[in-house]
Amino acid sequence: MVAQSEFAHSDSAAKASRNGIWPGLVLAATIAAAAFGLRQIPMVGVLSPMILAITIGVAVRNIVGMPAQATAGVKFSLRRILRFAIALLGLQLTAAQVIEVGATGIAIIALTLLATFCFTIWLGRVIGVEPKLAELIAAGTSICGASAVIAANTVTRAHDEDVAYAVACVTVFGSVAMFLYPLLPGLLHLTPHAYGLWAGASIHEIAQVVAAAYQDGQSAGEFGTIAKLSRVMMLAPVVLALGLLASRRAPQGAGQAKPPIPWFVLGFLALVAVNSAVPIPPDAKAALVIATTFLLSMALAAMGLETDIAKLCAKGRKPFLLGLAAFIFIGTFSLLLVKMTA
Repeated sequence: MVAQSEFAHSDSAAKASRNGIWPGLVLAATIAAAAFGLRQIPMVGVLSPMILAITIGVAVRNIVGMPAQATAGVKFSLRRILRFAIALLGLQLTAAQVIEVGATGIAIIALTLLATFCFTIWLGRVIGVEPKLAELIAAGTSICGASAVIAANTVTRAHDEDVAYAVACVTVFGSVAMFLYPLLPGLLHLTPHAYGLWAGASIHEIAQVVAAAYQDGQSAGEFGTIAKLSRVMMLAPVVLALGLLASRRAPQGAGQAKPPIPWFVLGFLALVAVNSAVPIPPDAKAALVIATTFLLSMALAAMGLETDIAKLCAKGRKPFLLGLAAFIFIGTFSLLLVKMTA
């Protein structure tokens, strides 16, 4: 009876969520449209609509406030639309480009992920951050931002406040990277290929990587996207490892959650295969690029609307400093590897 009650409650909640997504979708789409419009202003046009969208979203959330009725649609944009848009990016790439990541690129991505994850867990223990919160920040920083935080929490099972803090943390630092990284290729003498690899190996969210990498041109953007998707594919083994850690902490006999499968990555790969096998007319491809960018801008607008700056202060400075240290570490470590192998 209890199980049936819980199922009925979750089913009704899901239906309510689906019926109530439109206000949030309209809000996210309006912000995305405003971002596209702002690019018509001189000097503003150098910025990606994705960067403008998250900036507007953060301003709306923290200055005006997000309407409660928009919550379901904003979450839908941040999760479903983001993943759908990422899958659509596969239509802009081919198998030959994916192979370009190469063994060296994959090694850089894997080493960066492992080193960042271990460093963050270790530093969290040293400075006294709660282990579960440290694991969430480690997963979000080393893999794919908010998506990794949410995926990791299926086995870590931290408090909701910890999840919100970790999401806000990786979103803020990933957003900083979006603005900072495009300023650095010239100063660091990075080729588009090297810059794309660095961005893909170190920036938190996929959409943030896309926004930052494409600022250095089409080649850097495409390679950054491929590198980031290669990094996202490593989510499953990391979540499995967190599941083992959680099982050790859990009381004997406690249930364990199954690790999520990043289906949107499989969708991305399937569309890469389609694009490799079936030529897409230039006009259709151009329309798909605009549509994909708009959907990614909607997702980043939603990300901004979900970013409550006050949450970074709610648990004190230590988790914030951990997120900052992890952000600096992943950027520096991956840059060092890229430079060493250039």
